[in-house]
Amino acid sequence: MRQLNISFAGAGRVADALCRAFYEAGFRIAQVVSPSGQNGRDLAGKYGAVWSDKLIFSDNTDIIIVAVPDHLLSEVIANIQCETGTLIAHTAGSYGLEVFPPRFTGTGVLYPLQTFTKGRRITFRDLPVFIEASGSRPLDILKSICEKIEAKVYIADVERRRLLHLSAVFICNFTNHMIHAGFEIAQKAGFSFDVLMPLLTETIEKASELGPGRSQTGPAVRNDMNTIRKQMELLSFSPELQRVYGEVSESIINLNKNS
Repeated sequence: MRQLNISFAGAGRVADALCRAFYEAGFRIAQVVSPSGQNGRDLAGKYGAVWSDKLIFSDNTDIIIVAVPDHLLSEVIANIQCETGTLIAHTAGSYGLEVFPPRFTGTGVLYPLQTFTKGRRITFRDLPVFIEASGSRPLDILKSICEKIEAKVYIADVERRRLLHLSAVFICNFTNHMIHAGFEIAQKAGFSFDVLMPLLTETIEKASELGPGRSQTGPAVRNDMNTIRKQMELLSFSPELQRVYGEVSESIINLNKNS
């Protein structure tokens, strides 16, 4: 397969990470289209691409990757103008091929299962990327470009990706929210986040090695209601955290009753 020219609709965190990965793998980044002038210009400038605020893609674009927030996805895709044979793929976990109008003949999904933050460099080596496409040729192309960046490629339809996306919300977003709560409580005791880091590291490593079911510890898994009541009292400064603590503890107790 000849080296392909890749363009992007979007200049946010996912577009930034994918731009760098594909550029470093030897692909040419042709265009970056974004209404946000500064972000788009900066991203295009880093990789020798042309920036535009219009969703009009040049004839030399082989693949357009649409990496925009979910609520903008349908609108952005509907306004794309490109050559008939251009492959268009979006990066959303919870949407499938239904967002593409019939006028596009080659469509797909390229969903990297990772959290992206501005300023943090993400490697795609062995990173799970879930793809879907409208036919064998676009599927082969998406698989090939993902393998070029050394990602671990899985073929998954939209229903399976939606469940994965939900799984990622629990594992990443909700976990981070709990970490933030723990950080604030430690601050009340006069300690920095550093004292929690060995515990956090061991928690993640243990869940990875043993599985989360075998790794659960704490008063709820022991059904230690005396400790749970005392800790609920300690959270009197935050009714919201009291509610979260109570509901999560109850969930852990119930899970272990049924296991």
